[in-house]
Amino acid sequence: MTAGRRGGGSRDSQPVPISGGQDVEPLTWFGAMIDHCYDYALAAQKAGRPIVGILCEYTPRELILAAGAVPVCLCGGSVETIPPAEEELPSNLCPLIKSTFGYHATRSNPFLEMADLVVAETTCDGKKKMYELMSRTRPMYVLELPHKAGDADAAAHWLAEVRKLKDHLQQRFSVTISNERLREAIALMNRERALRRQLAELMTADDPPITGRELLEFKSSISGIEADLAQYERAAATYRARRDARNAAKVRVLMTGVPMVHGAERVLEIIEDHGGLVVCMENCTGLKPIAEDVDATRADPLEAIAEKYFHLPCSVQTGNRRRLETLTDWARRFRAQGVIELVWHACLTYDVESALVKDWCRQQHLPYLKIDTDYSPTDSARIATRVEALFETVRAARVPEGSAP
Repeated sequence: MTAGRRGGGSRDSQPVPISGGQDVEPLTWFGAMIDHCYDYALAAQKAGRPIVGILCEYTPRELILAAGAVPVCLCGGSVETIPPAEEELPSNLCPLIKSTFGYHATRSNPFLEMADLVVAETTCDGKKKMYELMSRTRPMYVLELPHKAGDADAAAHWLAEVRKLKDHLQQRFSVTISNERLREAIALMNRERALRRQLAELMTADDPPITGRELLEFKSSISGIEADLAQYERAAATYRARRDARNAAKVRVLMTGVPMVHGAERVLEIIEDHGGLVVCMENCTGLKPIAEDVDATRADPLEAIAEKYFHLPCSVQTGNRRRLETLTDWARRFRAQGVIELVWHACLTYDVESALVKDWCRQQHLPYLKIDTDYSPTDSARIATRVEALFETVRAARVPEGSAP
């Protein structure tokens, strides 16, 4: 599939809405999410709206939307694009980085080929150096992320970076990002986050109506699509009154660690195919980016946007107590019976920080399993065996002392 070139028209104009969603069940709708996003991006491009690729949850979508552009996630989840990436990148690098770069090298991601700009950020070293290679042929803007969030000047530094991004978007796309536009974008993104939180809240039930894999399906590569928002609303209304007794007997799992981008859901599927129910995903494809809204009451909307994104508890931060505090809250709220941490090979920040998570689990008396893997399915049987062993530990703890097994 190839992308067309952006035609004429005002950059403030809205793309043609996606039709047909009213007659489609929410899970079916999001099962075709990539196709819907492509249709939306192509219509937006033809209407004169720029396409802006993003590569991390630290990039404020509100700024991109306020510039009249379309924010689309470019993170790669395909194992097939890794070999082409390894022609330039080391083989012992994070699969997410290699997969993303592989799409760039093979020019096989239509959203990347449409992109008028790619916004990146200085998170891990692997990403930073990959961006240098990508920027040889792609227009790219890199946000400098402060890594010591507790420092007195860290928030001010981040706000300055967000202001510079605003200036760059205005200049590149010949638009004015007014406070009014920012507030409109804040309202849109707050609405989307609130709807996705409603769906996540379904998993607090003893017998949730959906699985964790189905919950993960309820996300889009492009933010702010009205048809998606309507489907979030429909899903919440549909499932709120439902229960699935089969889920009551499963081991309730809190998943933490790296993001599971589209196409890289294998470990989650193994967990749920072997008796688990992932009731909470703390990662960047789960609750982490949607847990907090932008404060719409602030006098300066740009400051409010910067503050929300600055609070993300990523493992790239030096001194990441906020992550452990979040895990404590969500383990209690979703009544987790075990914690599974997913770490992609060579993701050093999450790999090192897993020692802190393991220690936290010990303090919380929660069984813990760390899975270190990549996108290849070659270790699936081994992972399944380890997951089953964890679940046996959980089930054994359920049996009252002195009772027959």
